[in-house]
Amino acid sequence: MSTTLKDQRPTPKTGLLDIAAYVPGKEHAHGVAKVYKLSSNESPLGASKLAAEAFGTAARNLEMYPDGQATALKQAIADVHGLNAGNILCGNGSDELLGLLCQTYLAPGDEAIYTEHGFMVYKIYIMAAGGTPVIAKEKNEQAEVDAILSVVTPRTKIVFLANPNNPTGTYLPFEEVRRLHAGLPKNVLLVLDAAYAEYVRRNDYESGMELVSSSENVVMTRTFSKIHGLAALRIGWMFAPAHVTGAVNRIRGPFNLNSAAILAGAAAIRDRAHVDKAIAFNEQWLPWLTEELTALGLRVTPSVCNFLLVHFPDDAAKSAEAADAYLTSKGYILRRVTGYGFPNALRLTIGSEEANRGVVAALSEFLK
Repeated sequence: MSTTLKDQRPTPKTGLLDIAAYVPGKEHAHGVAKVYKLSSNESPLGASKLAAEAFGTAARNLEMYPDGQATALKQAIADVHGLNAGNILCGNGSDELLGLLCQTYLAPGDEAIYTEHGFMVYKIYIMAAGGTPVIAKEKNEQAEVDAILSVVTPRTKIVFLANPNNPTGTYLPFEEVRRLHAGLPKNVLLVLDAAYAEYVRRNDYESGMELVSSSENVVMTRTFSKIHGLAALRIGWMFAPAHVTGAVNRIRGPFNLNSAAILAGAAAIRDRAHVDKAIAFNEQWLPWLTEELTALGLRVTPSVCNFLLVHFPDDAAKSAEAADAYLTSKGYILRRVTGYGFPNALRLTIGSEEANRGVVAALSEFLK
């Protein structure tokens, strides 16, 4: 009997190697004196000073394990949002929580739905759990309730809805989210990924807290990486029915948040002045960048977030690929979004005033 190399070493479980690894936005522009990283939707205002001070206090007790329940962080979240701390679970970024939900509720043969241009990690975690990813079509770069409901089957166990969505920046009004929930079987978990909720300034938007409170099959996830400026610490949280947090807690790592993250996160969410400042900054530059880029002849998907999806002409010399190379040479790093179904678009994070004005000037030169 012949022996192959595959037989002589451990092999990943079936289907794992079919997963395409997540590729983050690039960070470096070689040979450029000053780089403006506008590829990862990081806050141009940085973290709250109170959060930085709290982070420093963690250095005094590095020999101690963190609080495995992240009590101080959960209580701060509960206080700020008026929630029951018992329905909050914190994670190493909201990504970890999304993965844990898949591990908890998906078995081989089960299906989970996400929308056409939704966050790429949904597919990764669905497949890692042995589930089958199912894509619901979007319309005009926006999730569509009827399209989601049309792909629900008896095998569907989870529906992921990023609201607002990355990388499009579009959102569903909450009446539509409620219509989606009403149309789902009660055994299907609706996961509302509200990573960018704080930026949305629309009267018809809700992050999902009320729906979670009144339902048994809805979860809302949030992050500290965006408006709170704590991307380096990887802090996420979810608000969910007690039976969901109880189930997920059974497989959550016992110390999945470190002490610095717990202390800094609690301070950050209580610093409402810093959050308000970040919201105001975004409200100033989101419309400005939209108008300036549109004036250059580029199509910009209407966004309610801290980034813009910018579409380029069907001309090889003026394409997104060519623009990306040109901008990188000038020190402006944007995000290619080919993997999200936009081969001729770039995602632009709203940066500092200098970065915002500079990238518009660079694009103006490129398009000439």
